[in-house]
Amino acid sequence: MADLVACGFPSPAEQYVESPLDLNRLLVHRPAATYFVKATGDSMQGAGIRAGDILVVDRSIAPTDGAIVIACVNNEFTVKYYRTDGVRVWLEPAHPAFKPIYFNEGMELRVFGVVTSLVHQFVK
Repeated sequence: MADLVACGFPSPAEQYVESPLDLNRLLVHRPAATYFVKATGDSMQGAGIRAGDILVVDRSIAPTDGAIVIACVNNEFTVKYYRTDGVRVWLEPAHPAFKPIYFNEGMELRVFGVVTSLVHQFVK
């Protein structure tokens, strides 16, 4: 488990770390169904996903309305919000400059997993 850190005055107990942080234990709940992808583009900036972020994806989770998914639309991969009203399914970006992807006859949607976490670096 990760240690807590205050955003104010440093704690004198910060030198006493109980156990090392293992990101696999923290972020990967189903190892056989989990993979990592690097985000590109800016269509999901409103969701906090920026180009270069590492997305943790679990392919064993069924998408529900509002989940962020890795999907393949007409043989192109994308990360978007999965949206459904019970009848239709569409993919929605988190940036106003991009339009939702609505599915017409002949278009194929394949969901390759639900994004469960992301790793964002401030300095590279």
